[in-house]
Order: sequence, then C-alpha cells, then structure tokens
Amino acid sequence: MNPLLIAFFSSSDDAPAVSVDDDGTLFLTIDGTSRKLSRRDARALQEAIDDALTERREFVYTACTHREDGSYVVSRRGSSSTGNAKVFESFEAVRRLFDRLPERFDAQAVGRTGITGSRRHLLVRHFAEHPAFSCRLTCRSPLTVEKRLESTTDASSAGDGV
Repeated sequence: MNPLLIAFFSSSDDAPAVSVDDDGTLFLTIDGTSRKLSRRDARALQEAIDDALTERREFVYTACTHREDGSYVVSRRGSSSTGNAKVFESFEAVRRLFDRLPERFDAQAVGRTGITGSRRHLLVRHFAEHPAFSCRLTCRSPLTVEKRLESTTDASSAGDGV
C-alpha cells in the first residue's frame, strides 16, 4: 500500500486515514466514515483543497492571494512580475498597516511605513478596492484614499474579506 497524504480539518482527534488497495482505489476515512475514491476523484479532491488553501481574488487594478503558508500577496492585476507585488506575512499584517495609516493617505504616507517604489501606489489602490478596508479613492493625482468612519470597527470584524 502506498500512503497518500491529504490534510483535513476534522471535528475529532482521529487523524484522517488514507489507504490504497492493489488496484489503485483509495479509501479515505474521516471521523469514522469511510469513502471509496477513484484516482480521478482523489485528484479532484486534492485540487479543491489546494484551491481552498490558496485563494486569489481580482479587482479592477489589483489582485490578492492568500497563500497556503498564511502569507498574503497584493499584486497588480494581470501582472506576474515580482516587482508588481508586495508579500505580507498575513492578511492581519495588511490590516495593521491600514490601521496605522492616517484617515486620509496617499502613496507617500504608505512609503513612510517602509514600502518603496510603485508598491506604495499598488497598496493605496488595493485598500480602495478591497471591501475589507473601509475607504474610498478621493483623488487620482496624487492617488489619495480617505478612510470611512467605520474602518477600524466594522471592517475589522469582516475577517479577512477574501
């Protein structure tokens, strides 16, 4: 038998068990319930789990990705260059950055937090586009965002928003 590792969130202390019989059929047992899976179904399950752990969301100008390791990436929509992305330790780190910014801010204010170059403008746009950050774009030149009054209470209770 070949072991197959699939991680699940289980309501019991019993770890999920996976076994493979000689003809390649997989048997998955979670919380005492067993299911027979073909290799095709197992691949589909694995892809669904991967998609759930790594989620990407696109807006008009920006995109965000929750990675499997917990990190959060803000990038320019449609760009694959690392120069067009900023990686944060977690979504909570982005939330803390937003909370530290003044009620009205631009790329220069974001730059005072240590973020450099075009990533400053990227984050200003992302804050304006992402529904978890209660703010709106008030000026395009210079790119400026103004927080709404409920930004630190209602929006923070919205979770990670993705």
